[in-house]
Amino acid sequence: MASRAAPSLLSQLSRVIGRESAQNELRWMRQALENPPRGIRPSAQTVEEMVARRVGGEPLQYILGSQPFGFLHLIVRPPVLIPRPETEDWALRLVDTLRPSPIRPLSVLDLCTGTGCIPLLLCKSLPPGSVNATAVDISEDAIRLTRENAALYGVAVSSSNSLPSERIAEGNESTFTPVLADLMRPDFVDRAGLRRPYDVITSNPPYISRADHNLLPASVKDFEDVRALLGDSNDCFSSTLPKAEREKGLTFYHRIAELIRDQGLLSSQGILALEVGDGQASDVVSIFERKTSLRNIDIWKDPWGKERVVVARTT
Repeated sequence: MASRAAPSLLSQLSRVIGRESAQNELRWMRQALENPPRGIRPSAQTVEEMVARRVGGEPLQYILGSQPFGFLHLIVRPPVLIPRPETEDWALRLVDTLRPSPIRPLSVLDLCTGTGCIPLLLCKSLPPGSVNATAVDISEDAIRLTRENAALYGVAVSSSNSLPSERIAEGNESTFTPVLADLMRPDFVDRAGLRRPYDVITSNPPYISRADHNLLPASVKDFEDVRALLGDSNDCFSSTLPKAEREKGLTFYHRIAELIRDQGLLSSQGILALEVGDGQASDVVSIFERKTSLRNIDIWKDPWGKERVVVARTT
């Protein structure tokens, strides 16, 4: 029976994603059941259940319950955005550009944090005690998941942006502060209790236009939080933008630029790193050149040759 069942599962999956992908995914499914990453269990109990859910369009990462990100294996769960390889690539590159120390730790602000992948990678890659990270998201599911991922890797979680004095004195562990807040609110900085300025600001914000969102595959559109995808917003802030600017998926970049300009979020020797969608890099550069004093701006390409990250330095 087992020998006939395995080909049946392969054929079911092959009809949906192709034979080569099906073979790989079946192998990963069995690995997840037999030898899952430390502290993570798949959300399914059998390979048969996994295949049935995958055939139904559910992303593999949600079924396996995890996603690699650098040397981390993060817990993933719907509807929180699944970390992408493009984000992993630039986050690792950012790590290589930073030189903090426990004597002078970096303050990091990650906006639209999702799983917490970017700030947690910084906390675990850089020397112990050299990062104090704040991770903001509008989603309660995301903030809950960031706490679980921080606990999984032993990163000290602070319940507020007021860090315990004894932790600062010891200087032997980096800290991670998840914050539930809506960055589009006029009182965002005060409500989030942000301890500005920050040495590093990172974000993989929603940047998909409404037109492009309608064209997304069901495996994305039906499972991942629309608030983590759609860059065209209907909030009060968006209404202040020209209509053409509200339909290009760029609303969050306008908001982040104005927060840096008006709220002093970025330090005098700070670094800003923002992921952008395909074809958006030049528009995002223009937004920051028009709305802020940032001029030292670079564009990083991803491994597939697409302009993927806008990186700005205050010096």
